[in-house]
Amino acid sequence: MICIPITARSTEETISEMASASKHADIIELRIDYIPELQNALTCIEKSLKSTTKPLIITNRPEREGGKFNGSEQDRLSLLQRAIELEADYVDIEYDSIKQINRRNSSKIIISYHDFKETPHNLGRIYSDICQHKPDIVKIVTYANDITDNIRIFELLKSAKVPTISFCMGELGHISRILTKKFGGILTFATLEKGKESAPGQLTVKELSEIYHFKEINRETNLYGIIGNPVSHSMSPAIHNAAFIEKGLNSVYVPLKIANIGSFMKECRKIDFHGFSITIPHKESVLPFLDGIDQTAEKIGAINTLVKQNRKFTGYNTDCMAAVIGLECSLKKNNDTLNNKKVSIIGAGGAARAIAFGLKEKGCDITIFNRTLKRAEKLSYDVKCKFASLEEIHKYDSEILINTTSIGMFPDVDHTPVPKNILKESMVVFDVIYNPIETRLLRNAKEKGCHTVNGLSMFINQAAEQFRLWTNIEPPIELMTKVVKGIL
Repeated sequence: MICIPITARSTEETISEMASASKHADIIELRIDYIPELQNALTCIEKSLKSTTKPLIITNRPEREGGKFNGSEQDRLSLLQRAIELEADYVDIEYDSIKQINRRNSSKIIISYHDFKETPHNLGRIYSDICQHKPDIVKIVTYANDITDNIRIFELLKSAKVPTISFCMGELGHISRILTKKFGGILTFATLEKGKESAPGQLTVKELSEIYHFKEINRETNLYGIIGNPVSHSMSPAIHNAAFIEKGLNSVYVPLKIANIGSFMKECRKIDFHGFSITIPHKESVLPFLDGIDQTAEKIGAINTLVKQNRKFTGYNTDCMAAVIGLECSLKKNNDTLNNKKVSIIGAGGAARAIAFGLKEKGCDITIFNRTLKRAEKLSYDVKCKFASLEEIHKYDSEILINTTSIGMFPDVDHTPVPKNILKESMVVFDVIYNPIETRLLRNAKEKGCHTVNGLSMFINQAAEQFRLWTNIEPPIELMTKVVKGIL
């Protein structure tokens, strides 16, 4: 179920927002702690219960638990007690207050526990303590300081014997809000629109429904995700989830902001992910934690795709093929080829490695430019090409210039990796960034009369090949392209 919290500050606004929420929600939470003054809050409860068309949770969260109610504890509890007397469908009572509530009539009681600082390691004990008070529903919500905190929440849900609501707050908790049904959670919270969140990290109901298809997720859903840092900008969830739906697959793809790749790769095996996309900065750092690596990816020394087979993760690189195809298609328009072209590659990370190896096989004369000279030297040694400091790029005459860094990526769209004066007419300029489609580097190049290639084709081609590797099904490339263009 999807529950939409109402955080309005008046009865009239509350009833209006409830009507809007009813179009999308299975259940609605009325946060009366947002209503100023006791009598106003009481009136709001009474009128809301009469006007609602969906089941209603009455919540009056104190400041100590992240709420807005700043009156006396007696007044706060009196409002909750009144909601029970009025036979609200559900009343949320904090674990430390449950002994002060008289349970009667038909209201179901949610006993809740919140931790806004961390996800404690004694979740099982907290769950057992709450169950001692015989709740109708247990609610345990914590804060995620690491992506693996979600995994402990999932393990709690799998072992729960009483209907349970549990997930993590914060950006790192997004996956637990999306995947809670997979592990047995009975509902998740989603805000009606941005700016109306009742807790940190709430997704909008539109995101939850349109990108992640939340209502289709069940215990048999196959899990995929993108590993990176940052990942909030990524459009991979939108295109892969759209592709899964198009092909009738019971699968979902989620963003995974990973700081410690080793820790995550160890813990993620507990929850049966079937595959991952790998992006900056983990295309190389993930290698020691794999069970195997494809021959092409091993030669490149970087991966962007993981496939799980027989409980083992194997690494692949679909960037190499995708970049070469994108450049070749662009050059064909001018009856040209990649063969023996002089190429300057900016960056020395995983994308640079993949592209450099692909172009080397085409006979290109490659120079790697990077701010950190040691990384450029290492890549040039592996590829058997030249290298130089980025500050020296103006000294080199190249026919193709490729940016593989994140400079110019959303939201830093005014940045460019090189000054405009090094760009020359007839040069081909390729930026692997796809958000925005036209970076400042490409705008500058267009103004200088260069032929420009954006990162969209590379992004779509590498994602399509990932889809093939995961599913053995031909990907819906036109749909994937349409989704990305629609977002951009």
